[in-house]
Formats: sequence, structure tokens, C-alpha cells
Amino acid sequence: MGFGGISIWQLLIILLIVVVLFGTKKLKSIGADLGGAVKGFRGAVRDGEANAPTATADATAPQDKIEQGRTGESRVIDGTATVNTKDKA
Repeated sequence: MGFGGISIWQLLIILLIVVVLFGTKKLKSIGADLGGAVKGFRGAVRDGEANAPTATADATAPQDKIEQGRTGESRVIDGTATVNTKDKA
């Protein structure tokens, strides 16, 4: 018995059908693309962990505030930008 009740012969038949449908060149390029994507993802995770802010930096960072006006307009106040989300019709 193989993986989850599938025998080795059933896996070989599935592999043969996939090779016939896609061809070896297409499977090789798919494998290379998938490997490159996994390698890029791992690199991004490592970079993200290296550049992650410490707990003290999070505690001292200014927090954005959302302010609701009397007219129903919403805006974000962070000292650098104000965004008015109310449509003027």
C-alpha cells in the first residue's frame, strides 16, 4: 500500500498519463518555475524575519486614528495626510 491507499502502480499510471498529456519539456519548465517560486518565497521570508521590527519599535510607533465627522465623512489623521472618503454628489 502506498500513499493514502494508492498503490505504487496507480501512482505510476497517473505519472504516465501526466507525461503523455503535458510532455517532458512542459513538465520540466513547470518544475523549474515552481522551484524558482519556492526559492523566492523562502528568500522573502528570510528577509522579512531579518527586517522585522522589534517589540519596542512597535510600542513607540505612532498609531493612525480614524475620525468620524458630523457629516458622515471619514478621514485618517496621521500627521502627514488627510483623506476624505465622502463622495460629493
